[in-house]
Amino acid sequence: MKSGEKVVFENGKLVVPDYPVIPFIEGDGIGPEIWQAAKNVFDAAVEKSYGGKRKVIWKEILAGEKAFNQTGNWLPDETLENIKSHLIAIKGPLTTPIGGGIRSLNVALRQELDLYICFRPVRYFEGVPSPLKHPEKTDMLIFRENTEDIYAGIEFPAESIEAEKVIAYLKAEFGVEKIRFPKTSAIGIKPVSKDGTERLVRGAIEHALSNNRESVTLVHKGNIMKFTEGGFKKWGYALADREFGDRTFTWEKYNKIKTEKGKEEAEYQLEQAKKDGKLIIKDRIADIFLQDILLHPEDYDVIATLNLNGDYISDALAAQVGGIGIAPGANLNLQTGHGIFEATHGTAPEFAGLNQLNPSSLLLSGALMFNYIGWQEVGQLIVENIESAIANKTVTKDFYEQMHDANLLSCSSFGEELVRLIKEN
Repeated sequence: MKSGEKVVFENGKLVVPDYPVIPFIEGDGIGPEIWQAAKNVFDAAVEKSYGGKRKVIWKEILAGEKAFNQTGNWLPDETLENIKSHLIAIKGPLTTPIGGGIRSLNVALRQELDLYICFRPVRYFEGVPSPLKHPEKTDMLIFRENTEDIYAGIEFPAESIEAEKVIAYLKAEFGVEKIRFPKTSAIGIKPVSKDGTERLVRGAIEHALSNNRESVTLVHKGNIMKFTEGGFKKWGYALADREFGDRTFTWEKYNKIKTEKGKEEAEYQLEQAKKDGKLIIKDRIADIFLQDILLHPEDYDVIATLNLNGDYISDALAAQVGGIGIAPGANLNLQTGHGIFEATHGTAPEFAGLNQLNPSSLLLSGALMFNYIGWQEVGQLIVENIESAIANKTVTKDFYEQMHDANLLSCSSFGEELVRLIKEN
C-alpha cells in the first residue's frame, strides 16, 4: 500500500494500511516534551518490529492553548473533522478553558465523537513505588461509560432562573419536597440510559471473552440511585443473559439457584461454571468496591461502570500501582472504530519546559493504540522496555524520589533509554 493512507472501518473491523496517517495533539503544559519523547519511542518500536515495511505518518492537529493562540478556538472544527476522517488519534494533556464555553476539551472530544468507552487498564510494573504491600495483585481493565451520567453537563447554577424553573416544575408536577434548600440549590440532571449501558457492558464482556479474563464486575450505586445506577446493574445483567448466556454465569443466576435450591447447589454451579471457563458476571456497590480494591484487588478483573464512578475508580487504582503518571487511557467507539488515546494526567504547567516528568502514561496509551490497530508487536515492545527501564532503576523524577539507588533521567533521556533498549533487544 502507498504511504499516507487513512485507517478505515469496514464490516465492523479496522483496515490499517502499512503507512497509516495518525493525527496527534501535542497537548498543553508538559505535553510537547512528553509527546516528543513518546514519538521517538513509537517510531523506534515500529522500525524494530517491521524493518521499514510499516511506518506511522504523524499528522499534527490542534487543540487547547496552541489551537487558541493560533486560531482563537480551543477546539477547531478542522481538528474534529481530522479525527472523524482518520478514525485514530493520540493526544497529550489539554488545558480546561477558564470561564464560559467548553467545560473540558477532553469531555468535548468524547461527546462530539461519541467515544462511549473510556478504557483504562491498570496493572503493576515490578519495581514501581506503591503504597500497597502487594501491588502486584492489582490487574484490572476498566470500561467506564463516557458520554452519560453527570458528565452530560446538564446542570444549572444556584439561584438562577433555570434552577428556579426546574425546582418549581419538580414540585408542581411530581410533588417533590425533598430539596432541602430550594432557593439556594443548584440543580443537576443525571441521564443513564439502557442503550448507553448496553453498548458499554457489551464491549466489556466481549473484551473479557476475547482475552480470557475471568470476570466482569458491574460497579454501581444502585442501592441509592435505584433507577439510574440501579438501571445500569439491571440492564447489564439482562444483556449478559440475553447475548452471552451460554458463555457467562451471573450472580443473578447464582442468587436464583440459592433461593430455589440452597447455597450448596449455588456454590456448586458457580464452581462448575468456572471450571467450564465461563465468564463470571457480578456486581458491587461502588463504595464497597473502593474498599475491596485495597483489601482484595485480586478478586476483580474487568470492570464496567458509569462515568463518575469510573473517574474515581480509575485514579484510585492508578495510585495503587504508581500513580497516573504511568496510567494509560483510550476513548473508543467500537461501533464506528474511532479511538483517541491519551495521557491520563494533567498539563502540570509548573513543570512545563523543565524536561523532568514521566512520559509513560502517553507511551502506554500509544501501546494501547498500536494494539487497537492490530500492531501488537509494537505495543508489546513498548511495554516490555518500560518494564526493563524500571527494573534497571533508570527512571524519571516521580519514581526516582521514591526509590533507593535509582538513576535519575529527564523526560527526553527516559525516551532515549527506551529507544536504546528497543534497538538492542
